[in-house]
Amino acid sequence: MFKKPQDGSKLDQFIKKYKLPKEYLSINRKSVSRAVFWGLLIGFIPMPFQMLAVLALTPFTKFNVPIAISMVWLSNPFTMPFMYYMEYQTGNFLLDNPPLPDIELTLEWFQSHWDCIILPLYVGTIPYSIIVSTIAYITINWCWINSVRKQLDRKCKR
Repeated sequence: MFKKPQDGSKLDQFIKKYKLPKEYLSINRKSVSRAVFWGLLIGFIPMPFQMLAVLALTPFTKFNVPIAISMVWLSNPFTMPFMYYMEYQTGNFLLDNPPLPDIELTLEWFQSHWDCIILPLYVGTIPYSIIVSTIAYITINWCWINSVRKQLDRKCKR
């Protein structure tokens, strides 16, 4: 299913030209599953420059950078209101706070209620980012291992 690129491929030339560590663009089980984990973990956190946060992690943990950056886009302008509302409500539940009445999706409303929103929002972010990214990491590892096993079984039967 996944074939190794040949020597001298365009990817190898790109890596050599820009002196990138090969792990940042490699496609293997560990690299892809780590990329999905870190991308989703950062993607759930309400903050600007999420893609830069993913890039800041690359020297400390090796993963496929393009996949991690694409996972950050789970929180895009269409999904953000739903994700952040869900995280805000979860944070209120965990903190045992009553939710604010009459929530409006306007900039003025957010500016006037920012002090009441910020703590529940970030507290509610923690379980979603950790649980979803961990489940995705485990699922990708499990699916990848099963795929390789099935491929080896097919080869052995031939």
